[in-house]
Amino acid sequence: MRTRVKICGITNPADALLAAEAGADAIGLVFHEPSPRNIEPAVACSIIDILPPFMDAYAVVLDPDPQFLDELIETIPFDGLQYHGREAPELCARFEGHWIKAVPMNEPGALTDYQQHYPDAHGFLLDSHASGEAGGQGKTFDWAKVRSEDPRPLILAGGLEAGNVGEAIQAVRPWGVDVSSGVEASPGLKDPEKIAAFMREVNRAAR
Repeated sequence: MRTRVKICGITNPADALLAAEAGADAIGLVFHEPSPRNIEPAVACSIIDILPPFMDAYAVVLDPDPQFLDELIETIPFDGLQYHGREAPELCARFEGHWIKAVPMNEPGALTDYQQHYPDAHGFLLDSHASGEAGGQGKTFDWAKVRSEDPRPLILAGGLEAGNVGEAIQAVRPWGVDVSSGVEASPGLKDPEKIAAFMREVNRAAR
């Protein structure tokens, strides 16, 4: 199975095109003010406008105010939503398209708990953060913790970069992988060589 790739924390059109040209399947656009990768809605629209066909854009939020969430949904033509906080299932469901829920894998039993608590999620992103924290911290978690009988897709995140993504894919066999700081020159700015190396290792691991 081909492993899908989302490059998260895109802050400008040039980096979005880098991700597309390298073969990524999706990008992530962060709407969380404390993050160095936070962008304004107008910037998000300018990024989405230049994306080529068959590449998705996901909005990434952490415990958003309901009114702000509604404004994002109404004004930005993204393809999916990634909830990264303690959002209630009812809040997540305000978006009628595909949405995924981040799971804080440093909490024992979190994956099973989240799969039960979010029956309408289309997939789960496994990250190394603790509950309520933001991702993108460049830390891995113990991949042996990933045990799931739920058929919904799993996306592996947390500290991935070219040097470990192949091992991670072999260990977990996820539907996809998500990378942010592992392909950056500095927070919020991507490095083309790191992106290319990451994609090579993903493709090699899938053979």
